[in-house]
Amino acid sequence: MKISLNWLRDFIDISKLPAQGSPEELDVLLTNTGLEVEGIEPHDKVPGGLKGFVVGEVLTCEKFEVKEKTLSLTTVDAGLDEILTIVCGAANVAAGQKVIVATPGTQLYDKEGKELFKIEKRKVYGQPSEGMICAEDEIGLGDSHDGILVLDTQVPNGTPAASFFDIAGDLVLEIGLTPNRADAASHWGVARDIRAVTGLPILLPSPALVIESNAHPIAVEVKDAGCDRFCGISIDGIQVAPSPAWLQERLTAIGLRPINNVVDITNFICHGLGQPMHAYDWNEIKGGKLIVDTLAAGTVFKTLDGIERKLTGEELMICDASGAIGMAGVMGGEDSGIKDSTTRVFLEVAHFKPERIRKASQIHGLKTDASFRFERGTDIQAKLFALEYAAQLIQELAGGKITSEPFDYYPTQVELVSIPVSVRRVQQYIGIELAADRIKEILTLLDFKIEADKGDEFVAISPAYRVDVTREADIIEEILRIHGLDNIPLSDHLSANFISEFPLLDKERVQLNISQILTAKGFQEIITNSLTKADAHASIAKDLSFETVEILNRLSEDLGVMRQHMSFAGLEVLAHNINRRQKDLKVFEFGKTYHKKGAKYIEKKHLALFTTGLWSGETWSSAPTKTALHHIYQVSIELMRSLGVTEFETDTIENSSVFAFGLRISINKKACLEVGMIHPNLASKWEVKQDVFFADFDWDYWVKQEKADFVYQEISKFPEVRRDLSLVVDKTVSYQAIRKLAEQYEKNLLKNVSIFDVYEGKNLGEGKKAYSVSFTLQDESQTLTDKVIESTMDRLMKGFEKEIGALIRK
Repeated sequence: MKISLNWLRDFIDISKLPAQGSPEELDVLLTNTGLEVEGIEPHDKVPGGLKGFVVGEVLTCEKFEVKEKTLSLTTVDAGLDEILTIVCGAANVAAGQKVIVATPGTQLYDKEGKELFKIEKRKVYGQPSEGMICAEDEIGLGDSHDGILVLDTQVPNGTPAASFFDIAGDLVLEIGLTPNRADAASHWGVARDIRAVTGLPILLPSPALVIESNAHPIAVEVKDAGCDRFCGISIDGIQVAPSPAWLQERLTAIGLRPINNVVDITNFICHGLGQPMHAYDWNEIKGGKLIVDTLAAGTVFKTLDGIERKLTGEELMICDASGAIGMAGVMGGEDSGIKDSTTRVFLEVAHFKPERIRKASQIHGLKTDASFRFERGTDIQAKLFALEYAAQLIQELAGGKITSEPFDYYPTQVELVSIPVSVRRVQQYIGIELAADRIKEILTLLDFKIEADKGDEFVAISPAYRVDVTREADIIEEILRIHGLDNIPLSDHLSANFISEFPLLDKERVQLNISQILTAKGFQEIITNSLTKADAHASIAKDLSFETVEILNRLSEDLGVMRQHMSFAGLEVLAHNINRRQKDLKVFEFGKTYHKKGAKYIEKKHLALFTTGLWSGETWSSAPTKTALHHIYQVSIELMRSLGVTEFETDTIENSSVFAFGLRISINKKACLEVGMIHPNLASKWEVKQDVFFADFDWDYWVKQEKADFVYQEISKFPEVRRDLSLVVDKTVSYQAIRKLAEQYEKNLLKNVSIFDVYEGKNLGEGKKAYSVSFTLQDESQTLTDKVIESTMDRLMKGFEKEIGALIRK
């Protein structure tokens, strides 16, 4: 937010501050109150602020001819230590003239503020030239280039041109306004904080309107509770024209483009008083009536920027007899704006529910000065004051007469917040014995009213514009920021130890350990939004047993519901990277899912793993390896073992809209991990065309399974041997059954059983599927021989054929 120091002086006399309101002084003062000054920039009335330009006197002038040109070799007293020699091409230069001189090092600019060139000492046609005698267009004060600017003055030579022409520039503070400080979103608001710290009085205008007649009233009907105050007034006989220089300077200083006197006044009120307002061409209001209401979803409305926007049916709209003429609190309509031919206006100052304006602004991507203030909260009690001041300014700058009584729809007076305050608690929280009188003085300077005063206890009545102050803690914060943190002495008992470690909670320690394991395996952690598209849930509806949690005040349709499944955001991240040619990915996320069951809301934490593309790239010793199910499955098993879990059941995932194929792992019949390949139909929702493998841990459950005590054993000196089998079995046979049979038939040498593929196809036969299973064998006492390995695998195969009717694929 930009604050002009010249404009700020209209509200408070900062020259009475110890440093006369210097930018450095205001920087410290405002930052200490919570209005952080992020930058200070000069604003010049003319480009460059006439730096380097001074009043000089031509002492001598001698003409000379060069290539059919007549030039003048002059000597000029510019108030410097030495007389300047300057070659001048203007025909009207003469000795004895007072002129404007650009001294060496002066930067010249064009009308738009772009740098042209810098004045340097040089030779011109063989003659030394140490500056430039200027025409009015060369200093930005006019368009004439018919000769040098000759001054009728006797001011001393060397007088800065900026001082001579009285074009002192402005300084602009860039304030980082936090969302809760809606009260400070104006020059008046910033002045109030300065008043609270310094005690200087606020300077406000006192508009006194003369109502000539009630010939042009506008009826207003408010049909939606989203508007709780609406003020308006009609002014006839105005003349739309450019604003006077002082008003244009106020606006340009904060980066606004002057348009015309009427529109500029509405912007002046918005940034000066923090009250957004709108001016309508009275003759364009059909039926002589305004209606505040919503319109049907799908209605097309063209805003002032010329863009047609399709309404959702939730926006507050300002309508006349023909339809919408403005989107309340956001932007006016194209046809209702002020034109050069406008002679009669209707001014509107209103108060809208902040959440309604924020939603409309977000949906349509319209961020305006009005919406910025309305969605944070404006002062409902200052509406009529702002309206009357704007009407008075229009009469002063555009002429005209007030031809309607001020309209004020205000059905329910705002109820000011009453906050009980204990002096003892204030002192306790801020850490010093601040006197009760000082506490009340600060609150009074902040426009709080003190009631039910019992000395050490009282009630503070919050002003209407302080929408962020609702409880005693807020009051204490206000007292602390105005009294000043720098005025709170540090305790002698404070100490700090940067060596000792802060103990982590068990769940944080476990999560950190798992994160370290995953990053060591080449995974990268992602953090995604817990909001997602509503239609994403529809695509896997049959896998979801609960209702979605919808966002009432959604930012957009793409962020309309809380996610029910961890796959959504992960696929979005993969799509983002794949579209940027990063196709080999391993990522993980700790995140939450949200469900609704009846009136109950359920929140669960998950660990999600995603892999796609190559598992390992090509090296000098190995070919690239494409990611497969067994890769992510093996990582999942290792994570389980790191948590001390070795006993579990495994089943295949059937008929899923999330997984094309996969495995479900359970502990004591509690399903707590699903791992498999994302179904192509789901991946295509995010335009991901390559295979994606996904593991979803019920993290809340897994944290409880973690075992602190581990049993360690010596690593075997003898190598492991891996053998793979492809088993064709009935679809009713689970992988868990295969695993149990293997452990039953070989109890000594079998160290691990893992699945790396599941296949179904017509060539297998009706009701059949194939499991590709890996068996790891190891003898702790000796190296396995081929004979022992073959005997073991033969025993396993016979067991599978006998017990589950497996066909061993060769």
